[in-house]
Amino acid sequence: MRLLLISNSTNAGEAYLEYPKENIREFLGDIKDGIIFVPYAAVSFSYDEYLTKVQNRFSEFGAKIESVHNFENPAEAVRNAKAIVVGGGNTFHLVKCMQETGVMDAIRQRVLAGVPYIGWSAGSNVSCPTLCTTNDMPIVEPQSFNTLGLIPFQINPHYLDAHPDGHAGETREQRIIEYIAANRQMYVAGLREGCMFLVEDEKLTLIGKRPLRVFHYGEETREYTAADDLSFLMKR
Repeated sequence: MRLLLISNSTNAGEAYLEYPKENIREFLGDIKDGIIFVPYAAVSFSYDEYLTKVQNRFSEFGAKIESVHNFENPAEAVRNAKAIVVGGGNTFHLVKCMQETGVMDAIRQRVLAGVPYIGWSAGSNVSCPTLCTTNDMPIVEPQSFNTLGLIPFQINPHYLDAHPDGHAGETREQRIIEYIAANRQMYVAGLREGCMFLVEDEKLTLIGKRPLRVFHYGEETREYTAADDLSFLMKR
């Protein structure tokens, strides 16, 4: 199993998919076609627009992508893929569409069989057991919160420490603490922007200059860097 799970598509002041493009190119290696894109997280713009946006970046390293929305049978397109890419946006909308089209099950089967998977933001969220640590509003209702379960822990992408002046609501950390209080067996990895996970079988590597923040019920919240051993997160 090979996964590249990216926190965010765009760093402030940069072009779309600029910072992770070399990681994506290296991850795909010689795969230049048969790359299937899942655009279902898009809500306020069209799937065609999303495909064009991603294709423009992938074209820089000679890769051609096709979107599941252009196939009569999206799940069959996934089953024939050489690589799978799932973009960010609204996680609830993404999961609902993946479940209704059969894409969810098809992706899981193919990735467990060795097909490389790339996701960013919502696309990273759905690699987890559930969507419960997304930052998104539930604008639609999926069949369930269960997602791909490719990794045994939860990711909170775009993890943010900030608590703006005058803001009386909960911080991101407080929300995650609520989650682990209700799901005491689960680890949550706060993946800061500009960072990503590389998963190769059961080996997990943090890529990026910013530390990872890890939450687990009954344990002190800790920070980890790219040099640290993260194997404990992959224990099922």
